[in-house]
Amino acid sequence: MLDVQGSFTSREVVSLTSITPRQLQWWDERGIVVPAREGRRRLYSMEDLAEVAVICELRQRGFSLHRVRKVMRFLQREFGKRLAETVRGASEYHLLTDGKTLYLETSPRQIVDILKNARQPMLTICLSDTVRQVRAEIRAKKSSGTTKSHSLRKARQAS
Repeated sequence: MLDVQGSFTSREVVSLTSITPRQLQWWDERGIVVPAREGRRRLYSMEDLAEVAVICELRQRGFSLHRVRKVMRFLQREFGKRLAETVRGASEYHLLTDGKTLYLETSPRQIVDILKNARQPMLTICLSDTVRQVRAEIRAKKSSGTTKSHSLRKARQAS
């Protein structure tokens, strides 16, 4: 059963995302996403879970872990807070990259300008949508009382 206060076990994080238990452990060991500890148990916050979901999406889109770390550091530097806290507001946050340069935009006009002026294909990810998907999946699981729903994972694997 999911914790009402927003702590998630490794097993719950795996069921909500497309990550494997070993990847999750490795990311913790490398400091990519570091959960709280309760004895030997890893407990992930909503912010941790949102970051795992975004990282999974970046990895599925071909980003190396080195590049993912750069993205996460960029977001941390840009906003001075964690990803889930940043995209909590009403704005839509879109991450765009051509493989060399990262852009984080909230204005549709700026996004269109970047895409128009791009010299090569751009990858875009709506960070706000990813965080909303995670939150919706958690609400659905809490209301249904199950931990076996895999719709977020299936949606991520389909994209």
